[in-house]
Amino acid sequence: MRDLSYLDWPFFDSQHRSLASELEAWATQNLLQVDHADTDETCRTLVRALGAGGWLRWAVPKAWGGINEVIESRSLCLIRETLARHDGLADFAFAMQGLGSGVISLAGSRTQQQRYLPAVALGQKIAAFALSEPDAGSDVAAMATSARRVRDAYGDAWLLNGRKTWISNGGIADF
Repeated sequence: MRDLSYLDWPFFDSQHRSLASELEAWATQNLLQVDHADTDETCRTLVRALGAGGWLRWAVPKAWGGINEVIESRSLCLIRETLARHDGLADFAFAMQGLGSGVISLAGSRTQQQRYLPAVALGQKIAAFALSEPDAGSDVAAMATSARRVRDAYGDAWLLNGRKTWISNGGIADF
């Protein structure tokens, strides 16, 4: 049996303890035998299941279908710990949804938030995350990719120039 004494720490409250208990029950039922033969398809299936179970709602703000007004990191840590213990790919699928949509939650335009975040919360769109570069790895200060504001047919937009390596979920992502 796993040690749950950390849930008594002072920065976890009753909502966190309920979250941990409910997710544990869900994961025990839904992640019992995850088939890893086709990783891409399994990841898609896990994102849909996490969305249907309501767990991806923790990765977006309430205004866009989330649980809390703002993304709350203690809950995300509890979710990731539980999912990782049950299935590493389930944790990966959850983490990538949060990483791929996190910047939209924090700094995206209202149009971007409306376009992507409700679908993330429901597990209907899969997010990608691109950080590493060929000559910088994941050293953010050494990155060379640039962005500049341009005007296009839709109005103001951003033109990105650079190269990325290891785009997590890049092969299966919707955005």
